[in-house]
Amino acid sequence: MSGGPDHARDRRRYVLMNAARLGGLGLVMLGFAITRDLVPLPFAAGAVLAVAGLLGFFFAPPLLAKRWKAQDYDHS
Repeated sequence: MSGGPDHARDRRRYVLMNAARLGGLGLVMLGFAITRDLVPLPFAAGAVLAVAGLLGFFFAPPLLAKRWKAQDYDHS
């Protein structure tokens, strides 16, 4: 299946958006593990990581999409 350069670009973007979601989820899980004393780090570090992960999970993919959409219009 060859969709051309647009297909390859869209596929790469899809993978990056999902990687951003998984990275955010990973930060949330690490933050929770720290706050539950499963990882020996300060509670505050866990709380900061959990909040950063939540923000990344919910806001990184839409921000990426917005940036890419702006780039697509600039190059048209």
